[in-house]
Parts: sequence; structure tokens; C-alpha cells
Amino acid sequence: MSKKSAGILLYRFTNKELQVMLVHPGGPFWKNKDDGSWSIPKGEFTDEDPLSAAIREFREEMGMGVDGEFIPLSPVKQKSGKLIFAFALEHDIDVTKIKSNHFELEWPPHSGKKTQFPEIDRADWFFVDEALKKMNAAQANLIKQLMETLHYS
Repeated sequence: MSKKSAGILLYRFTNKELQVMLVHPGGPFWKNKDDGSWSIPKGEFTDEDPLSAAIREFREEMGMGVDGEFIPLSPVKQKSGKLIFAFALEHDIDVTKIKSNHFELEWPPHSGKKTQFPEIDRADWFFVDEALKKMNAAQANLIKQLMETLHYS
């Protein structure tokens, strides 16, 4: 069975222009990667309701909770086969106040030394054109679905 992740695509309007909030993964592998690396805040789940998992993962990765009227988007499949369940929410947050949870990794490789890294090292708001470049290609369809739902072109 393929893995599943659930996440939240926050959006807002700035001067009537749609913006989405994306996060950049933490850790040494992603340190110098930009275009195609950003994502929605998300995480894996198994037996949990996808929306509950998305809300939990948002809290863990961002250090804050969100609530409101979530818009379910159709799941997308990444190259790895992982299925991403996403929910859009119109909500504005201050991305400078995120507080991500951490993971442990042997770094440098084969050194025997364990180092802590944040799951996400930064978050930012992007207008749609830039977001589509920054975002993981498989997840870009989530933005397109949001635009269709909002009748935004």
C-alpha cells in the first residue's frame, strides 16, 4: 500500500491577487534547493481521517493551529507514489512566527554524530505564478484546483 500524507494549502488575497503559503523543507539535503522544493505543510498518516491528519501536521510543522471552512481538494500522486490529500483554507498567518518540530539525522553521513534539523526551515507567501515554480511539481495541481474552485484566473 502506498504512503499517504495530508496537508493544508493556506491562501489569502493581497490587493485582489491570490497568494498561497508554502514551506521549504529543513535539513542538509534541501539547504541549497529552491525551485521545485517547496510544499504545503503536510505529513504522513495511516488510520486517521485526512482532514484531522492535515490539521495535526500543520500544528506540528508550523507551531500554530488553524481552523475554519476547509475546502477539500482532489488528492495528487507524487513521483514516489505517495498520495497527498490536501485541504485549502483562506487564512492569513505571519510566516516569521513559525516554529517547526525537529527530526534527527546522522550528519555528516557516516560520522556517527546525530544532529537535529527543523522539518521546515522557512515558510513564505507567493503569488500563484511564482508558487507554481517553487512548488513540488506533483503538488502544483493543488494550486490549479484551488484556482478553479475560487474561479480565479
